[in-house]
Amino acid sequence: MSQPQKGICAEPNLHAQYLMFNVIDDDDQVIRAKLAHILDVFEHYDEEHYEAMVSGVVAVGSNYWMELYPGLLPKELSPFPDMQCEDRNAPVVPCDLYIQVRADRADICYAIGVEVYELLKPHIELIEQIKGFRYLDGRDLTGFVDGTENPKGMHKFDVAIVGDSDPDFIGGSYIHIQRYKHDMAKWQRTAVKHQEDVIGRTKKDNVEYASEDKPDFAHVKRSGIKDSHGKSIEILRQSMPYGDMSIQGLFFVSCASSPRPFTLMLKSMIFGDENGTYDKLLDYTEAETGAAFFAPSIDFIKKHADT
Repeated sequence: MSQPQKGICAEPNLHAQYLMFNVIDDDDQVIRAKLAHILDVFEHYDEEHYEAMVSGVVAVGSNYWMELYPGLLPKELSPFPDMQCEDRNAPVVPCDLYIQVRADRADICYAIGVEVYELLKPHIELIEQIKGFRYLDGRDLTGFVDGTENPKGMHKFDVAIVGDSDPDFIGGSYIHIQRYKHDMAKWQRTAVKHQEDVIGRTKKDNVEYASEDKPDFAHVKRSGIKDSHGKSIEILRQSMPYGDMSIQGLFFVSCASSPRPFTLMLKSMIFGDENGTYDKLLDYTEAETGAAFFAPSIDFIKKHADT
């Protein structure tokens, strides 16, 4: 099996740097070579600062893929699913390249981010840069533990990594990102019991409600998709909070072996069930960006670096 990029299934870190670029250079061969160089930068810092648990992801936008790798198309690659219902929406931001850097040291994240930016600078424009951080014991800024439903152990690879169904792209992963901005003032005015109903878990102890007690509008219910046999349709989340004194939110990252689970989850959250019961968490947070990418295996990126 081709080697997946380390950052896709890496364990949670303390810090992250999320970088989004658009390419303004027509020399695609140069971009292919520099993406391979970025993998070398990740490896160098991982070896030099092993205690920082460095990991990274290089991903190519769905609309840019055929320009960068003509004739080689991941089987299910598709644009970000643009959705809107009443005042709930999932906006799309055009983006060619997504670089994710994570480590247990903020200075290492910064150093890698700067090196990546300087490497790509002649060829790109920076769309967005977000610094993510671990908050308390892995909580979102709403105060609830985030990522509880993530697959564990080797099952992460089954969920997040493309397998034999697409032989040319084994080891890759479909990536979807959204930057959510929280209305913290509104959330903090909400009683804790109602917050718990909105999430579907207790706030302090992170205990999921029993099925019979879980409101249809609860986040864990609307985002917990099941197939026709009642089996969970999973994604691997690599999300982290971000913010300062005036703006707070979550940089959401979904990694999966297919784009379908993310699309189904987003549809359930925004449009709701057959009765129109949507995810009430969207009354307190709003997606401001959205983009779809494919993160090829390390072998794929290096193989095509000089072609």
